[in-house]
Amino acid sequence: MNQILETVTNSINDLISSSIKGIPAVIFAIIILVLTRFAADFIEQVADRIGKQVIKSHSLQVLFTKTSYILAWVTGCLLAGVAAFPGLRLGDVIATLGLSSVAIGFAFQDIFKNFLAGILLLVQEPFRINDQIIVGEYEGTVESINIRTTQIITYQGERILLPNSAVFTSAVQVRTAFNYRRTDLGVGVDYNTCLPQAKTILLKTIYEMNGVLENPEPEVDLVNFGDSSIDLVVRYWTAPSQTDVRRIQSQVIMAIKQAFDQANINIPYPIRTVYNYNQQEFNDYLPSDQKEYANHS
Repeated sequence: MNQILETVTNSINDLISSSIKGIPAVIFAIIILVLTRFAADFIEQVADRIGKQVIKSHSLQVLFTKTSYILAWVTGCLLAGVAAFPGLRLGDVIATLGLSSVAIGFAFQDIFKNFLAGILLLVQEPFRINDQIIVGEYEGTVESINIRTTQIITYQGERILLPNSAVFTSAVQVRTAFNYRRTDLGVGVDYNTCLPQAKTILLKTIYEMNGVLENPEPEVDLVNFGDSSIDLVVRYWTAPSQTDVRRIQSQVIMAIKQAFDQANINIPYPIRTVYNYNQQEFNDYLPSDQKEYANHS
């Protein structure tokens, strides 16, 4: 019994002794992590300055800055691990990471998928920060492209977080990809309207609008014989921003209405023609012999 108690006591003493010996190493590792935090922030600031001076693409600047920040933290954590466990060599850590990469890949495949998709979006630049895009049912302005998500702000002031993998594999409509954007505005005139005159008035009105570009030139097309009107489409180009498109469209609608009023050109309401028949004289549901009798009577 005494021998067992002695063995347990020796084991506890050895554990306490080894723990006390390991305290300086743990403290040193904690100091390394604290220094890593400041070093990572400093490296991020330096990388941001270098990226703005050397790299023209804003997306690649973001990628360079974030990569530098992550590498600084990875390096600091590895050094802290080696410092906390002196018997652990840096080569062993790297080898262990290599052996466990397959298991980690399966466990975090969605995270890695979004991470790689984010890098490809930043490198290929199908769209840029502040571009206005449509992805699926979401539309708004690109706020940032992070490691995991692409953030857009809708026109209603809401933030949408889209997984990078979904953005990368979906059809993306970039509304501000070019310096101009076309608006197609439908308008109808009644059948008594002189169509050349209406077309001339529309073109003159569009050319006089502030914000409508002269090149490409505005166009007016006759597109359809409607139920109560002859339909035209006014096509004009403006700056691509949604704010400019909506503002100028409102001004164009008001200007067209005013110009048509001055020229006495009507924009007709839907019209239905109703014919009133004598139901006794015209009855298509009676048999032929009864129809003849009804007509004679």
